[in-house]
Amino acid sequence: MCVLLSPAPHRAASLRQADPTRAATDPKNSGRNAKPSCLFDDLAVVGRVRTWHAVDVSAQSAELYPGDIKSVLLSEQQIQERTAELGALIAEKYRDHIGPDGQDLLLVTVLKGAVMFVTDLARSIPLPTQLEFMAVSSYGSSTSSSGVVRILKDLDRDINDRDVLIVEDIVDSGLTLSWLLRNLAQRRPRSLNVCTLLRKPDAVRADVEMAYVGFDIPNEFVVGYGLDYAERYRDLPYIGTLDPKVYEG
Repeated sequence: MCVLLSPAPHRAASLRQADPTRAATDPKNSGRNAKPSCLFDDLAVVGRVRTWHAVDVSAQSAELYPGDIKSVLLSEQQIQERTAELGALIAEKYRDHIGPDGQDLLLVTVLKGAVMFVTDLARSIPLPTQLEFMAVSSYGSSTSSSGVVRILKDLDRDINDRDVLIVEDIVDSGLTLSWLLRNLAQRRPRSLNVCTLLRKPDAVRADVEMAYVGFDIPNEFVVGYGLDYAERYRDLPYIGTLDPKVYEG
């Protein structure tokens, strides 16, 4: 299944973030557009968005990836504390909105980056939840996109008349999220909202509504806690930036 999108620069190897070698010169790397129906009348971000502050590079990264991590933006403790806060906020809003038939809140995630976050988030929401996963791919070169997103793995169940919360690891340009919102909205969920752990305000080009945002971060390529570069660094418990030698060499 393919959906045509407006062409926008991006890194073909990752739908989440732009090529780190281009980030300094091209702060807006791609775009997404969508305005699906949402559960709540007030579309402002629920709760106060946290901001990052750098912490020391941990001994764990030094052992796993010596010299690769430039700085740590968010520690494991910061991530876990904010995830717990988001879980409480989500429960507060959805507790009275879950369908009359008692269906659980459905968390939908695009593989692979948000797997760690959605797992921790589900445990932090004091309501019954279910998980669904999709995998998508984008055609294009390392410097430009054809604008076509392809589904590699679709949802395993019908989401008609379900309360659906899309859980993202990071929103920078908004391209993939916009496409996902349009695609899922066509399946007639009862409600459709977005929770993202990270957002890059300086990179967002699309008008994408997000009910829950964990942290606003600078427009840098980040890794860790599920986020990768060339499939590495997902296993780090924190979120950090790479030393330029990793992607420039």
